[in-house]
Amino acid sequence: MKTPAYARKEGQNPKGGLNAKGRAAAKAAGMNLKPPVKSGDNPRRASFLARMGGNPGPEYKDGEPTRLLLSLRAWGASSKAEAKEKARKISARNKGKR
Repeated sequence: MKTPAYARKEGQNPKGGLNAKGRAAAKAAGMNLKPPVKSGDNPRRASFLARMGGNPGPEYKDGEPTRLLLSLRAWGASSKAEAKEKARKISARNKGKR
């Protein structure tokens, strides 16, 4: 049996995350994935940045950025530390809007 597109190279965006084909394959498998939110104060963006910024693992492997770092870049952060800081600031701004 062939693995789903989200688990293969053809379903992954070279800049990080999944492409439309990967998200479609994930949806067929029962997942509900949305495209990245690259800017703004969307709570989904803050949640992703906080979650991924706290993930263990290296940002670079053999001098190349890992999928983790590529995904963070797709969501507007250049490192795990910056992701945590951006998530904190976005959350604070969102709490101030209530």
